[in-house]
Amino acid sequence: MNTPNSDPITLVVNGAPATVGVDADTPLLWVLRQTLGLPGTKFGCGIAACGACTVHLDGVPVPACVTPVSAAVGKAVTTIEGLRGAVAEAVQSSWAALDVPQCGYCQSGQVMSAVALLSANATPSDADINTAMQGNLCRCGAYPRIRAAIHRAAEALPTRQQRST
Repeated sequence: MNTPNSDPITLVVNGAPATVGVDADTPLLWVLRQTLGLPGTKFGCGIAACGACTVHLDGVPVPACVTPVSAAVGKAVTTIEGLRGAVAEAVQSSWAALDVPQCGYCQSGQVMSAVALLSANATPSDADINTAMQGNLCRCGAYPRIRAAIHRAAEALPTRQQRST
């Protein structure tokens, strides 16, 4: 991954600039975890099937395990460590209040997807939640608590109409 002949790549991660000397096709996951020391983004499957590695690129959830670091250039990269704001706080509070995690391994990806959902749709239906969360797997089967936590977080947020006034 770190190769002396690589051109430096500059990213904005959690609001701060970061320059890394890696190949452009290096998965963003490994840059975050190994190069930048941000271990909250987990390695699960390596094929974008489990969601444990979910991060936001300009607010959109993406699987970091198959996203080349070059795809993040010029975009805001947000990891679980950098998640901030009212939606993030509502989701994290709901997760804690409902004891969502069991083993916890998938939870950073679950939280990242839930925050993206609620940022786009403050009052999601069960179908909306299913669609938004379908790329996130939980071996422990915490899905009922995840759904309940998303609904609880949505109830804690002002509606879109209230936000714009």
